[in-house]
Amino acid sequence: MNAKFTNRNSIPKSLFIRLAFVCLLSMPVTEAHAAARIVVINADAANEGFNDPTPAQPVGNNSGTTIGQQRLIAFQFAADIWGATLDSVAEIRINANFDPLSCTANSGVLGSAGAARSFRNFPGTEYGDTSYHSALADKRAGRDLSPGNADINARFNSSLGTANCLANSSWYYGLDTNQSPNQTNLVVVALHEFAHGLGFSSFVDSSTGVSTGDIFSHYTFDTTTGKLWIDMTNEERRASAFNTRRLIWNGRNVTSALPGVLRLGTPLLTINAPSSVAKIYAVGTAQFGAQLTTPGVTANIVAASDGDATPTDVCAPVINGAEINGNIALIDRGNCNFTVKVKNAQNAGAVGVIIVDNVAENPPPGLGGDDATITIPAVRIALVDGNAIKGQLGGNVVNGTLGVDPNIYAGADAQARAFLFTPDPVQPGSSVSHWDTSAMPNQLMEPSINDDLTHQLTPPNDLTLPFMRDIGWFIDLNGDSLPDGEDVLNQQFKITAKRLTRDVATGEYMTFVTITNTGTSVANNVRLTIARLGTTSAISLPQSYGKLAPGTTATRLIRFPASAATGGARTALRFAGTHTTTPAGGTFGNTPNRDFRGAPR
Repeated sequence: MNAKFTNRNSIPKSLFIRLAFVCLLSMPVTEAHAAARIVVINADAANEGFNDPTPAQPVGNNSGTTIGQQRLIAFQFAADIWGATLDSVAEIRINANFDPLSCTANSGVLGSAGAARSFRNFPGTEYGDTSYHSALADKRAGRDLSPGNADINARFNSSLGTANCLANSSWYYGLDTNQSPNQTNLVVVALHEFAHGLGFSSFVDSSTGVSTGDIFSHYTFDTTTGKLWIDMTNEERRASAFNTRRLIWNGRNVTSALPGVLRLGTPLLTINAPSSVAKIYAVGTAQFGAQLTTPGVTANIVAASDGDATPTDVCAPVINGAEINGNIALIDRGNCNFTVKVKNAQNAGAVGVIIVDNVAENPPPGLGGDDATITIPAVRIALVDGNAIKGQLGGNVVNGTLGVDPNIYAGADAQARAFLFTPDPVQPGSSVSHWDTSAMPNQLMEPSINDDLTHQLTPPNDLTLPFMRDIGWFIDLNGDSLPDGEDVLNQQFKITAKRLTRDVATGEYMTFVTITNTGTSVANNVRLTIARLGTTSAISLPQSYGKLAPGTTATRLIRFPASAATGGARTALRFAGTHTTTPAGGTFGNTPNRDFRGAPR
């Protein structure tokens, strides 16, 4: 499937703005020496898209002199960021072009991308009978499974900025993050879309739940049913796809990294009284005005009015200011920018604003806009929740608090597991294949673009690389197409080794190395010698592992003098082993290299 990156603002702007981060112009630093060659294939016809001859001034370190050149340079820049982050011996080919995509004056699809093909049961697969995205399958197989063909298809919106497509917006082609508030950073969108093609997308039809089994489903967990998607029926998956904030990512890399990326403080609205509506409500936060805090803003909730034909939209100055002053204003969405509504309420003395959505969707999206003069907090709530609150305003005092729960990470459940995007109703192309919009700081793989996004893919900025590790983009710094720390030496033996650590007392380097007999025959007198990569001189005396029956393991603590480990804890090593096995003996490990710079998946 193709996953979409959208702008779902209700105002003619291209970006949500919440925070301001600075992105360095250099490539991000990730695991040392990781590398993949990613090639962008220009699929546009003459005089369009990447071939648009319209003259352009160089911008943000993009030296292109035409619109087409700048687009292609920005695309390849994004591809190179991914290439410096992942490693694969197979070339990754992205077939890309610009086309008019779904768009209106107030919202639009910025881009869509997905795997050009998928593979199952190939050599190197981690799970049998499981579909893998083409580029990921190639990486795990250690070769191109479909030579000469594209791995990813990507389309981007050529209509952005036209009369019927976010008319006041435009693409920003700079290789930095210095876009203006009405521009969409093409590099950021490309990074997002390429991630979908590399594996950040479900092959399940979220509207029907139909699945043939994909790698994404092995880590998609519904906290209501207590089931992974791979174990569900089609009907169970269909219901789970809109089980709002009950579908989480169960991969250990994301879960481990999450506390260092997301911040504590889930935004929420708490209705304190009357008891008939008293509970916690999900909210979409505003990119403008004051951020929600703890203990938050507590006040009575009052419906605001501007007195015109549609009084509850507050697109004109408030006429019931005496009631609004010192309270939280309740306002309906529609007919003008969010910033206009909130500013009118603020001018009337409101201490906060709740905007009620005008379409049935849950969780409610955020509020876009930019107005530095707004100093009060504002949120959006779902239509059904807004109607329930409105029903109590006639004869009751409705009191609420706009704040955050300081004990829960924004974008995660109470167990610190990342929410996947599961709006109700389902949004084909967006549902499930993104992080939830409640994540803060904003993440690259949310369904709508945010202006605070950088070009970083790794913690502490972003959870995208940990996600890739979960689905099988293992660390392979020595380029042997085997997971570092789990290199299979031959069909009978497998090694697992830890990173080298330093013994501060002796100055030696040391590691635990485990050998597993994965064959069907007994191995006798198993011995292991270790040398530095590119050399044959042993830096460790042969280590005896003794007799290994099929399926058994043995672990030894192996030490190296500091003079032998010239690269310190980053020394690259190779193994050479011998054994005597019934009916014949043999050697193993003479060709594969084990690189201690990596870490087991």
